[in-house]
Amino acid sequence: MNYYSFNQYLKNTFGCKVYKISIHAGFTCPNRDGTLGTGGCIFCSKGGSGEFAESPQISITEQIENGKKRVEKKIRSGKYIAYFQAFTNTYAPVKVLEKKFKEAIKHSDIVGISIATRPDCLPDDVIALLEKLNKIKPVFVELGLQTIHKKTAEYIRRGYTLDVYDKALKNLKAAGINVVTHIILGLPGETKNEMLESVDYVCKAATDGIKLQLLHVLKGTDLAADYEKGKFKTLTLDEYIDIIKACVEMIPEHVVIHRLTGDGAKKDLIAPLWSADKKNVLNKINKELNKI
Repeated sequence: MNYYSFNQYLKNTFGCKVYKISIHAGFTCPNRDGTLGTGGCIFCSKGGSGEFAESPQISITEQIENGKKRVEKKIRSGKYIAYFQAFTNTYAPVKVLEKKFKEAIKHSDIVGISIATRPDCLPDDVIALLEKLNKIKPVFVELGLQTIHKKTAEYIRRGYTLDVYDKALKNLKAAGINVVTHIILGLPGETKNEMLESVDYVCKAATDGIKLQLLHVLKGTDLAADYEKGKFKTLTLDEYIDIIKACVEMIPEHVVIHRLTGDGAKKDLIAPLWSADKKNVLNKINKELNKI
């Protein structure tokens, strides 16, 4: 089964191979600094999901150059997207955000920026900034929704209700921003149907793209403590592939699928261990999708 992959979207949009470079801008999160909580979401690593990013102690430009060096053997004439990945990347005063985002967007090898954030951290002045930047080069905003279900959202300590996501999506779309929604598959207590309901909801809400992320249990998280107590089981590879197939079948052709799985830092991974071999997982997923 063919689906609109992010790689294909990038080739169609920019006419060349494009790699994402993970950036750590040194931000925190309202779920960590005491505004909403101090422990973060139950699954979030100590690095705020930015384990593959550079050190926040160096400039954005240096991080970009270091990122380019890491993939220089894979890329000859391509370009890059600066991916502000770690923690919540709109959680700072607008002047701070503008300085960091502009440093990235003005780099000659950067064709766009991608900003991972929370729907509850997008006030009007930040939306206005993103709209302005989007006129320079494309801006993608990645919203960490994870699930539409209230009981799961409360368990993972997400810290905001579904209507907050709805409002953020509406405001971003009105500003002409490309929106990517993150959904985690395999959250404790959720059935396959509930996972599919989350995917269906965001597609009907007009997200431009979707990231399907396998639930990882990582060392040092509160989720790991629950896992070690036997409170839930992670998905098997066969279960995950079955869910992915159902997701892809329901996602409209115009919605870009940015990710079919994901991989946490191997040194921190507790479960599922099969996910550590990302190449093998993707090969098996694509083999099954080709049967549809």
